[in-house]
Amino acid sequence: MTTEHTQRLVIRISRNSLAFSTSDGHDVTFERYPLRSSISLAANMREALKQVPLLQNGFYRVKVITDAPILMTPVDLFREEEKEELYHHTFTQQQQVAVVHSVVPELNAVAVFTIQKDLRQVLTDQYGSVNVLPLMIPVWQHLYQKSFTSKNGKLYGYFHDRKLEVFSFGQNRFKFYNSFAVNEYADALYFLLATWKLLGFAPQQDELHLYGDIPEKEQFVEQASQYVKRIFVNNPSGEFNRAPVTQIENMPYDMMLQYLRRS
Repeated sequence: MTTEHTQRLVIRISRNSLAFSTSDGHDVTFERYPLRSSISLAANMREALKQVPLLQNGFYRVKVITDAPILMTPVDLFREEEKEELYHHTFTQQQQVAVVHSVVPELNAVAVFTIQKDLRQVLTDQYGSVNVLPLMIPVWQHLYQKSFTSKNGKLYGYFHDRKLEVFSFGQNRFKFYNSFAVNEYADALYFLLATWKLLGFAPQQDELHLYGDIPEKEQFVEQASQYVKRIFVNNPSGEFNRAPVTQIENMPYDMMLQYLRRS
């Protein structure tokens, strides 16, 4: 096989952009492609395949990480034959989508999510091997491993694509997971503090960990510190000892983790 065929392409799908990355084993190449709102996501993908230089390299294996709504199910309660009905009952606005799932064994959970059918067809027509996953999986896995660093309770907030993903772990599973659309830091602060109270965390002892693109970060942390004393704001460069991938401008944390974690 050629070098291109042995490398894996990562495609990140969000509501505002497509992003592409790959690694030759040493350096990571990253390109972002802004979406045109006047055409479908599948049509945007077709245009990107023509226009983005990175995509001209003849890849065979592709990992697609997508920002679709997620239905989290305990692994012992998951029934594959029921997933489509349950998903559409939970997320009623989803249309023309394929319902798929991914097991998160560390957390004894199954993430049920979707990919648009026409987009999936474009990808399977173009590439020989396409693996579709929620973009949150490496974030969950990484932070679950880090959650054992102390016995204090920990609430995590990951900001990306004008969304806030809020989650916490306990006894080898999710204690809580939800996502919220956020445009202002006050909205995010409300969701985090409401979850903090719901889970019964102690303001002096337990920990709030923040990741990603925090809106109005300084004001957010200042306001949050009035209610939570132990707040940690992640810096990928410091966390991973200035690894080269953490220096790539505008690369989302979830995409960095594709290269910082062995998966």
